Amino acid sequence: MRYGEIKRTTAETDIAVSIALDGSGRAKAESGIGFFDHMLTLFAAHGLFDLNVLCHGDVHVDGHHSVEDIGIALGQALHQAIGDKRGITRYGTFFLPMDETLAFVSLDISGRPFLVYECDGMAPMIGGYDTELTEEFLRALAVHAGLTLHVRVLYGTNSHHKVEAIFKALGHALRIAVSKDPRVDGIPSTKGML
Repeated sequence: MRYGEIKRTTAETDIAVSIALDGSGRAKAESGIGFFDHMLTLFAAHGLFDLNVLCHGDVHVDGHHSVEDIGIALGQALHQAIGDKRGITRYGTFFLPMDETLAFVSLDISGRPFLVYECDGMAPMIGGYDTELTEEFLRALAVHAGLTLHVRVLYGTNSHHKVEAIFKALGHALRIAVSKDPRVDGIPSTKGML
């Protein structure tokens, strides 16, 4: 089973993350930010990943350090779980409708981290979750997993739906990209490396 596990401790957060790529979508997320836990659970369920996230962070300040550091740790765990990239599909793209919202995620497990994030008209907060942190999480994830990641909300009015659609689409796109293709022998690149 392809598996990654990271423990990360700073003056602001103490995090343990594990992910199994070939799981069944089970998740346990305890970040201290209820809405973010819900998003991580949806990401795992739609990606069919088994995910555990435990974070003790300075949420009395705000959620920034916890959300960003979870993105770092999850990115590192993903990188570890993906391994040498032999036989993977590499690319994944998914459009996800969430009521009035349509979100799009496209990614490449390229080893060349990059984030394009386009999501306008977001409410500042959803419960205790600062919506600006969605971009911070995605950037940290992309950098530390080595993903080229494009995320766009094409339209929508409800901020909860927008963020939820992003996390669900991310799960689906990543599931496609990490899936094994029996026709791929070796690294999925004409360069011979990623």
